[in-house]
Amino acid sequence: MPEGDTVWQAAHRLHRALAGRALIRTDLRVPKLATVDLRGHTVENVQARGKHLLTRFDHGWTLHSHLRMEGAWLVFAAGQAWRGGPAHQIRAILENEDCAAVGYRLPVLELMRTADEHRAVGHLGPDLLGEDWDPAEAMRRLSRAPGRQIGEALLDQANLAGVGNVYKSELCFLAGVDPWTPVGAVPDLPRMVGQARRLLEFNKERTVRVTTGDTRPGRNLWVYGRKRGTCLRCGTPVRYADQGPAGQERITYWCPSCQKAG
Repeated sequence: MPEGDTVWQAAHRLHRALAGRALIRTDLRVPKLATVDLRGHTVENVQARGKHLLTRFDHGWTLHSHLRMEGAWLVFAAGQAWRGGPAHQIRAILENEDCAAVGYRLPVLELMRTADEHRAVGHLGPDLLGEDWDPAEAMRRLSRAPGRQIGEALLDQANLAGVGNVYKSELCFLAGVDPWTPVGAVPDLPRMVGQARRLLEFNKERTVRVTTGDTRPGRNLWVYGRKRGTCLRCGTPVRYADQGPAGQERITYWCPSCQKAG
């Protein structure tokens, strides 16, 4: 599951390439959009909403996409070879005189009226990187289920939008709580919510995600991805396990010494 900062970067990359320019070629390679032609229309803006991408056009329509695990939007200069994968993985092409935005392996691609964007993103909680970020509302939503595991609750985009597997594990480490701790037993939940915002803001323009303050390879994250490694703080072997409802499990990393169960 991509993190909110990754999607934010994709939105800004697309916005720089497309906004204010008319399209000269479009190709939406999903059955429901096969006959759609957006040539001649101008992209007004591209915005991230949590982990969703909204590309808005001048005629009141929005192209909604979601990367999930494998998707990617790449931008290529005019005449440059496209190197995002084999051609059969391309799901969308938006091309202007200067460049082409190519969407690979997009599991969600739909066209909707801009006025109806709430159908795609209206269920989301406050966006950690959005101008409308509201920590009080995020707290209210998290607190609705005090018995829910904090690791699972952080991943629920209806609570707060933008946390993925990496930040879930790192936030629990920084708070010193076991990811299976009930929300209601987290000692300082407002601090954790604030930390989530600060981490995504800190990393949104970085190529390498950092939560430790150390940018060296293998030292940038406290516990995430350290399957055969040790905690960077205390040296205890890092543990990992799937967490979440059946069929929706996501891997979680934690240090059994630094993080205590609530």
